[in-house]
Amino acid sequence: MIVDRRTLLTGTVAMAAASQAAAQTRAPATPKSTHLTWPDPLETIDLWPVRPPGSPARLPEEVVDERSADSAYNDRFVLGISRPRMAVFRPRSPNGSAALIIPGGGYRWVVVDKEGYEMARWLNEHGVTAFVLFYRLPHEGWTSGADTPVADAQRAMRLIRHRASTYGIRPSRICAIGFSAGGHVCASLLSRFGQQVYAPVDAADSLGARPDIAAPIYPVVSMSAPTAHAGSRENLIGAQASAELERRYNPALNIPSDAPPAFLCHAEDDPTVPVANTLMLREGLIKAKVPVETHLYPEGGHGFGLRLANGHSVEGWQEVFFSWGRKRGVF
Repeated sequence: MIVDRRTLLTGTVAMAAASQAAAQTRAPATPKSTHLTWPDPLETIDLWPVRPPGSPARLPEEVVDERSADSAYNDRFVLGISRPRMAVFRPRSPNGSAALIIPGGGYRWVVVDKEGYEMARWLNEHGVTAFVLFYRLPHEGWTSGADTPVADAQRAMRLIRHRASTYGIRPSRICAIGFSAGGHVCASLLSRFGQQVYAPVDAADSLGARPDIAAPIYPVVSMSAPTAHAGSRENLIGAQASAELERRYNPALNIPSDAPPAFLCHAEDDPTVPVANTLMLREGLIKAKVPVETHLYPEGGHGFGLRLANGHSVEGWQEVFFSWGRKRGVF
C-alpha cells in the first residue's frame, strides 16, 4: 500500500480533529430516545476551559429528554447544562461562512433538534458551518444571573472567530440566529456584544463578539406585561423583577448604533410570544439607525422552526433569510 503525502496529511488532520472532539463534552443525548432520525454530532467545543464563570458550589446536573413519539423526527430538550458547549456541523462544501444557532426553550430548557440540529443541517446544505449553542440557564444557581446566557453567547462568538482557520471560516462572515428565548439571547448578543459580562480567560477573549448579521426569529424581547413571555421573564430575571431590570434586559431598549444588521421573522398568530415583541425590536433597531428587514406572516404559530412551518404561510422563511444574508455578503 502506497501512502502519498496528501493522504497522510488528510489522515493526520482527521486524527487531530477526532482527538480534539473526544476531549470535549459530548453533545446532549438521552437513552430515552428510542430512535434517531439523524446521527448526533460527534464534534463539540466546550466554551470554558475550566468551571464556567459564576458557577455555584454545586453544579446543576444535565438532563436530556425526548418529547417526540414519532419515529420520523426527534424533539429533545436539555436542562441542567453545567458544561456549556457548541455542537459543530461541518458542510461537505464550506463556503467560508458560519452561523451560531441559539435554540429556544423559555429559559427553562434548551431545545436540541427542532431549533438546533434541524437548522444546522439545513445551513450545511447551503455551505454554512453551523455551531449549535447549548447555553446555561440563568435560574439554575449561576451567580451571574441574567447575564449567564449572553456570556455564553459572547464566548461562543469569540471561539468561532478564534478557530476560524480550523473550520475554513472568514471571521467577517459569522451570523447569529436564535429562536424564541434563544431569539432573546440572539437579540441580547446583537445589543450587548460590546459589554463585558465575564472576565477574559484566554486569547479568544481578545476577539470581538459582534455577529456580522443577526436573526432573532419569533424572539422573546419584552420583559414587561402584557407583551412579555411570562415564563422566559421569570426564568431570566425573576417573577418580582423591578422595572429597572425589565428595561435592562429588553434588547429593544438598549441597541447601540453599531449593532449588526438584523433579520426579523414572526407569525402574527403566535399564541405564546406576541408579535409585538418583534415589532418592538424593529422599532429599537430603526431608532438606532441599524439596518433591519422584517417579515411577518399571517399564520404559523410559535416554535415553527423549519419542519413545523410546512403548510403554513410562514413556510419558506428560511430561504428568504438566506437570500437576505447572501445580499449582506455573509452567506
